[in-house]
Amino acid sequence: MTAALQEGRAGQRNARGAGWRGLGEIAAAFLRLGCTSFGGPVAHLGYLHAEFVVRRRWLNEEAYAERVALCNFLPGPSSSQVVFALGFLRGGLAGALLASLCFTLPSALLMILFAYGFASFAGVGDAGWLRGLKLAAVAVVAHAVWGMGRQLCPDVPRVVLALASAAGLVAAAAGQWVL
Repeated sequence: MTAALQEGRAGQRNARGAGWRGLGEIAAAFLRLGCTSFGGPVAHLGYLHAEFVVRRRWLNEEAYAERVALCNFLPGPSSSQVVFALGFLRGGLAGALLASLCFTLPSALLMILFAYGFASFAGVGDAGWLRGLKLAAVAVVAHAVWGMGRQLCPDVPRVVLALASAAGLVAAAAGQWVL
């Protein structure tokens, strides 16, 4: 039995006894991340790793990597599925639903408010602050990719495989190859 599976079973035992205090901890952690995390799913995975593997130690590197790998096979954004899995690990089904709600709701509300505000101003699309925000998002994603690469590609064969895969995807996107 892998360490990640053992840790998952320990999390399920914790989930049965989560109670209001455990659900409050889940809500606070994911609401904070929902309010402060920006970028796409890859950036979110970096934030989730920093919060729940490094800072809170809810699970170890192997268990986190296994959950991310599993969620990458499922349709939809992997970060949303990892949020659900982490909430389930800590608080069962109630924890999973609460984690998903607390992580997703702040950005959904912000996007709705931003869309209404954006529609009321002409020429905002060329604003310098919006370009700066895009550059910041690129930096966050690059940092997350770098961190995940260091964790998931610790040796030369895996680095070569990752680079070959990236090159293949870039070539396919550029129209060089048909997949």
